[in-house]
Amino acid sequence: MIIKDITNYIEEIAPLNYAENFDNVGLLVGNYDTKVSGVLVTLDTLEKTIDEAIARDCNLIVSFHPIIFSGLKKLNGTTYVERVVLKAIKNDIAIYATHTALDNSKVGVSAKIAEVLGLNNTKILIPKKGIIKKLTTFVPAENKEELKSALFASGAGNIGNYDHCSFSVSGVGTFKGNEESNPVLGEKGKLETVNEIKLSLTFESKNESNILKALQEHHPYEEVAYEIITLENIHQNIGMGMIGELPQDMGEKEFLLYLKKTMQTSCVRHSSFINKKIKRVAVLGGSGSFAISNAKRAGADAYISADFKYHEFFKAENSILLADIGHYESEQFTKNLLVDYLTKKFSNFAIVLSEKSTNPIYYI
Repeated sequence: MIIKDITNYIEEIAPLNYAENFDNVGLLVGNYDTKVSGVLVTLDTLEKTIDEAIARDCNLIVSFHPIIFSGLKKLNGTTYVERVVLKAIKNDIAIYATHTALDNSKVGVSAKIAEVLGLNNTKILIPKKGIIKKLTTFVPAENKEELKSALFASGAGNIGNYDHCSFSVSGVGTFKGNEESNPVLGEKGKLETVNEIKLSLTFESKNESNILKALQEHHPYEEVAYEIITLENIHQNIGMGMIGELPQDMGEKEFLLYLKKTMQTSCVRHSSFINKKIKRVAVLGGSGSFAISNAKRAGADAYISADFKYHEFFKAENSILLADIGHYESEQFTKNLLVDYLTKKFSNFAIVLSEKSTNPIYYI
């Protein structure tokens, strides 16, 4: 078992291209070809996390948060980030981070919160844009079905809950090869006219390399003409946050006490009561104040997240109950999610749940 085997499986549910542009995900320390002795799953990677990995014979740490977020200009141990990285390197410990790649997964961070709270009929709160692309190519009519089948098999033609999606239109293509060409149809140096099909297929950006490989391998032409564009369509199964419904509605105080107990938090900061039952609930792990307006537009009675600032509570505007349960608390079950997922695949391999709390915030 090498690191790449582990990370490839993680990326089936949290492809790195799901991550936000500001983020730093993937293998931060180590080599993908390194043989794995064991995997320690944690929310954060600190010096004590490295010590735990050493004690439990794990040379790969799968961390939710990336220890390296912005660029390191030096590595001499003057900050906690530098010390962690140095200690990992000295002890041959690799570090892999998922962060917003898992945040944007349909079965990721917010889905786990929804599961813990028992929400039903869940869907993505903020579907992600820029994740759907479209391939257009031109192929002789007699080769269309073979090429289309190969592209479907490589992941093209998927949009939302549908697959095998394509659009074809017939036309006439022209070309003339130079002396260095080796045309499949016609002769070099001669203008050729061919009945062609313009073939268009949508796909998720994570499949782009496989699709281009299939295109080159199964297209009959020596030079394959194609274009790829990014669509504005949202992807309903990829994005931040979740919204769902409680099995039964609750009073506001009852709901907050249920939330406090279920999410194992010492404190819930909340906006003023709105004098209505709580049934429809939106959730988003981590710092989620940016999604308050999304929760309101989605018709949520309550929105659960973390790191709300003072003035952001005013955004409730007596139409929604805002509940800040704490950053760590909102993401604490993420490592359980990853352990469960990895254990199903690597049942005879050491997948270890970190026993160390990395929450830097305490309450008195």
